[in-house]
Amino acid sequence: MNHSVPLFAFVLVGLLAGCGATPPEDSAAEKKARAAVTTAIPVQQTFHDTVQAWGSAVGDPHHARAINLAHGGQIVAVKVAPGQTVARAQALLTIMPDPVARNAYQQAQSALTLARGELARSEQLATQRLATQSQLATARKALADAEAAVEAQRALGGGATEETISAPADGVVTALSVSLGERVAANAPLLSFTPAHALVAQLGVQPEDGAKLHSGMRVELRNVYGATAPFTGSLSVIGQAVDAQTHLLPAQVDIPADAAAALIAGTALDAQIQTADYSAWAVPRAAVLHDEQGDYLFQIDNGHAKRVDVTLRSPDGDAVGVQGPLDAQAKVIVLGAYELSDGDAVQEPAK
Repeated sequence: MNHSVPLFAFVLVGLLAGCGATPPEDSAAEKKARAAVTTAIPVQQTFHDTVQAWGSAVGDPHHARAINLAHGGQIVAVKVAPGQTVARAQALLTIMPDPVARNAYQQAQSALTLARGELARSEQLATQRLATQSQLATARKALADAEAAVEAQRALGGGATEETISAPADGVVTALSVSLGERVAANAPLLSFTPAHALVAQLGVQPEDGAKLHSGMRVELRNVYGATAPFTGSLSVIGQAVDAQTHLLPAQVDIPADAAAALIAGTALDAQIQTADYSAWAVPRAAVLHDEQGDYLFQIDNGHAKRVDVTLRSPDGDAVGVQGPLDAQAKVIVLGAYELSDGDAVQEPAK
C-alpha cells in the first residue's frame, strides 16, 4: 500500500512529460503535401489616381481658321478633299468672280483712264495759264480716287477672270463647305484649315469626375486605332456644362508638337487623366484574388499561406497597387495562390 502511491505518481509524471514534448516541426507527410508556389516581395510605390476620358484630335481653335472671300463667285475647280494634308501655297479652290464684280472693275478701269486723261489736259492748260491751280488739284484728286476705286474692285475679285485660293501654310483641310459649280456669296465660308501640328485633344469625361480635374494635370493619350506609342499632354480646359449630345463633360488637352505631327485631325483617342498621387504596395497582378469578402492575397508566414485582405487601388499594368496590412518582410504568393486556403502549408521551388 505504501509502495503503490509512489508508483502511481511516477506513471502520472511520465504521462505528463510525454504530453508536453515538442513534436517535429512537420511530419514527412505534411512536407510532401506542401503546395508549390512562386513568390514576390511587396514594394511600397507611388501610384496615380486617374480619370478615364474619350475623344479625338481636332484643330486648335486658337490656330484653326475659316477661309472665305470678300466677294461672291462660282466654284469652277475643287482640288482638295476634307481631311487632306496640304503644303503651303498649294491650290485648294478656283473661283470665277461674280459678273457684277467683274463689270464694276471694268467700269473702275474706264474711270481711271478718263481721270488720267483729264489730269494730262489740266497740266497742259496750266502751263499755258489757261487752267487754275484749283482745277489742277481737282484733276489730281479725281485720278487718286479712280486709282483707289480700281484697287477696291480688284480686292473684290473683279480684276481676274479666275481666282485661285491657296493654302496659307502646311496643314490639313478639316472641312470643305462648297462643291463644284456652286455659287457663293461674299464672305461665305469655303473651307476650314488647320495648320500642321496645331492639334488639341477634345475629350469627354463623366460629369461626376469633373470636380477632380483642374488645369495643368498630366494626361496620357493613346491613338485608339493606331500602333503609335502613347504620348503625354496637359489638361488646359475643363467645361462647366454637360454636352447635350454626348452627356459628357468636355475637356481639352494640349498636345505637344512632336506628338501632333504623328496625328491627323479626327483621330480617335482615349486618355487617362492623372488626378492624385497615393502610396500603395506594388505586387504582381496574379497575386491578387477576389471572393465574396473582397480582394485579398496570400503572404508566407512560417511556411503557411496567410490571407491578407487588401483594397485594389491601381488595377492596370503588370504590377498592380494594393493597400492593406502587408508585412514588408513576408513574401507574397503569386503562382499557385488560386489553389490555396488560409493556413495551407506551402513551399517555394528549390533554387
